[in-house]
Amino acid sequence: MAVPARKTSKSKKRLRRTHQKISRPEISYDEAIGDYRRSHRVSLKGYYKGKNINE
Repeated sequence: MAVPARKTSKSKKRLRRTHQKISRPEISYDEAIGDYRRSHRVSLKGYYKGKNINE
């Protein structure tokens, strides 16, 4: 089995792991329904782009 010749430094290790973070969801206030919702998703009340999709 191959063994690395040198120890990976803290900076190299952290640079490699910078893309593994968890991002916060984008939440915006929707004026049409008067509630918060995530972008590009149906609201809890069933509205998307100001239209009720449950009908």
